[in-house]
Amino acid sequence: MSIASIIKGRPGIKKFVHRLLIPKNEARPRLWVKLFLNRFFHSRGKGSVIRRVRVDILPFNKFALGAHSIIEDFSTINNGVGDLLIGDNTLIGMGNVLIGPVKIGNNVIFAQNIVASGLNHEYKDTQIPIRDQPITTAQITVEDDCWIAANVVITAGVTIGKHSVIAAGSVVTKSVPPYTIAAGNPAKLIKKYDENLKDWVRC
Repeated sequence: MSIASIIKGRPGIKKFVHRLLIPKNEARPRLWVKLFLNRFFHSRGKGSVIRRVRVDILPFNKFALGAHSIIEDFSTINNGVGDLLIGDNTLIGMGNVLIGPVKIGNNVIFAQNIVASGLNHEYKDTQIPIRDQPITTAQITVEDDCWIAANVVITAGVTIGKHSVIAAGSVVTKSVPPYTIAAGNPAKLIKKYDENLKDWVRC
């Protein structure tokens, strides 16, 4: 049995280890985790850049940033409840918030002030504050060559297919097929690429 299995199987030990990594009621890891521990668990590709970013990255879930990818200033990245994987040659623009589980492919453009969160809060029990209820997670996937414009929200469980475009200000609540353009709140398909015409046509 691995050490991780032992920790996960014993609530008391799990809580103790969690407090060693993260202060109570916070998402940000302790400084020693950032400076010393994470380097043994996560990967950064050649030429990758993380600028002035809030890095809430912990060792018990994966974090990877591909070669020549950039995370710009004032963004927040968080793998506390799920893996956060970013491919090669991808730009994460200023002020983005990425909360795993999120997988972003190669050659993707995230513009500014985008939120992609694979986390949701339960709220069913009205006798318990929402903050004290369980969380749920569902994988967000953004495939290769996509452009996500400014101020987009991508909700848990959504997949955005290859070479798709999400218009500025959209709220994506359902998956988007490859080679399509989606816009609105909630986002709807407005164009798709026609292979025969070699052009983008209205849906």
